[in-house]
Amino acid sequence: MSSGSDQQDIKREKILEAAYQRFLHYGYSKTTMNEIAGDLSLSKALLYYYFPDKSQLYIAVMRKLAGEYLDNLQNRLNKFTDLKDAFVSQINTQHDFVVKNYNFFDFFRLNEQNLPDTIWEIITEIHQAEMILLSTAIQLEAEKGRIKPVENPGEIVDLLLDALHGVRVSAISHKKVMFPQKEHLDEIHAKRLLLVDIFVKGLMY
Repeated sequence: MSSGSDQQDIKREKILEAAYQRFLHYGYSKTTMNEIAGDLSLSKALLYYYFPDKSQLYIAVMRKLAGEYLDNLQNRLNKFTDLKDAFVSQINTQHDFVVKNYNFFDFFRLNEQNLPDTIWEIITEIHQAEMILLSTAIQLEAEKGRIKPVENPGEIVDLLLDALHGVRVSAISHKKVMFPQKEHLDEIHAKRLLLVDIFVKGLMY
């Protein structure tokens, strides 16, 4: 038989999945704890036992999504064929992730200037994990003699990720928005791929 803690873990995962589906289809602002409880046939009191408020539930779902994103990225980078393929894998993985979960991130658009510290911690963890994965890719390619020797792969990756994050569509290039409109995602994706192509060529012999 499953222990009480196992049952709690199962219940918590079901709550996270139900909340994710609500946030994904209706966005943060149009989702209520009552609706999530109803989807699971839970009492509202039991839902609040696991998550004291909607923002903490949202953050828990985001942390779960971040883990899935990094697992997916790790799997893709385990199979890269050259350095360009490694960076393209990161760009494509991130693009697919954002497109799939776009409505989920309405919380970011609504609170762009005032995101909770916990959200920033998750973003930082993702960035640091990407840094390690891509820095390792540079080191491996340098060891194989496919690119020039690199003394500071971490700094190079950090610079590239900053540059990729700063890519904007021409219509909003003057605005410092963190999260672009959905109709702009494909254009931003194409520009990031071009930037990576230029970047990788700069590391070649």
